[in-house]
Amino acid sequence: MEVPAPRRTRIQQEKRELILEAALEVFSTNGFRGSTIDQIAEAAGMSKPNLLYYFRRKEDIHETLMQRLLDTWLAPLRELDDIGDPLTELRSYIRRKLEMARDFPRESRLFANEILQGAPRIMPMLEGELKTLVDEKAAVIKGWMRAGKIARTDPWHLIFSIWATTQHYADFDVQVRAVLGPNRGGDGRFEDAARFLEQLFIDGLKPKT
Repeated sequence: MEVPAPRRTRIQQEKRELILEAALEVFSTNGFRGSTIDQIAEAAGMSKPNLLYYFRRKEDIHETLMQRLLDTWLAPLRELDDIGDPLTELRSYIRRKLEMARDFPRESRLFANEILQGAPRIMPMLEGELKTLVDEKAAVIKGWMRAGKIARTDPWHLIFSIWATTQHYADFDVQVRAVLGPNRGGDGRFEDAARFLEQLFIDGLKPKT
């Protein structure tokens, strides 16, 4: 019988969180390949041997971050409710994704960097947990279409399009702010984006009369 791992003390948990926060900053800036244990230790304000007490390898830190990120990233999609009003549910999903782009830009860049490298460290997550959830929610959207509640379209590409348009505001934030300029590139840009994307997607999905 497998012996359960001992519970971490409060101090141990705090140290792990400190390391993960530092690693998020380092990985999101430099990518996995460009990041080192020494950089993460320096950002965390601890020695390399101390860091290695909590995480044996850079890969272990990265894997922990990516699993947390995927859990966070998928939460709004999990909340898509098949018994809710379809347009309300999709509008809420778009809003939640934009809020995440605003509140978690480093996490978004970390995920984008991993994908651009071919997802060598998270492919099992993508082919497993992510695919299962997307297939499940695509089936919900197809059900709404069959019921005539929204216009017919490809549900998988609808989800991809929402991801692309919302995460743009995290991954390309510098470009967005530069092009919008000081008058339009402040915090209000997310509300402006939300209104535009709601119009784009919701108007396009309204059932044809």
